[in-house]
Amino acid sequence: MRVYFAEDAGAGAGVSQEIAAAMEKAADRCAVSEGLDASRCEVSVSVVSPEEIRELNRDYRGIDRVTDVLSFPQYENPGEILEAQSRTGDEPAALGDVVICRERAEEQAEEFGHSAERELLYLFVHSVLHLLGYDHMEPEEKSVMRAREEEIMKYLGVER
Repeated sequence: MRVYFAEDAGAGAGVSQEIAAAMEKAADRCAVSEGLDASRCEVSVSVVSPEEIRELNRDYRGIDRVTDVLSFPQYENPGEILEAQSRTGDEPAALGDVVICRERAEEQAEEFGHSAERELLYLFVHSVLHLLGYDHMEPEEKSVMRAREEEIMKYLGVER
């Protein structure tokens, strides 16, 4: 899957080449697991400041506080993505946007006792699953989504 990274001068942070490669590997695994042609999918990733993610969270979700990650899906489910892939020919289907607050990710990593890199990867996997139609509002949905997150993190060799 093509993963595009937007640098944000305000946040002053991006991701290392190793993390970027792991994100692409994770995105591929997520897409293939849903029956998609990963080579014909793309996602954009922005790493932003706490102020920027708070503003996005307020504007798009009505929650005026800093959060760790936001997902902006273009499709409801993998079936819609397959339809889009059939219409776009050789062009990849843009699954949506992932916005990560690096500062919040680093705080959470410290709270949970693992590396910032692991937290960034987890947040990315979580967000890509949202782009593929997963949710965690209901207990059953949450259980299914958590199992998929764990499977992808294990695949990456980045377990708890």
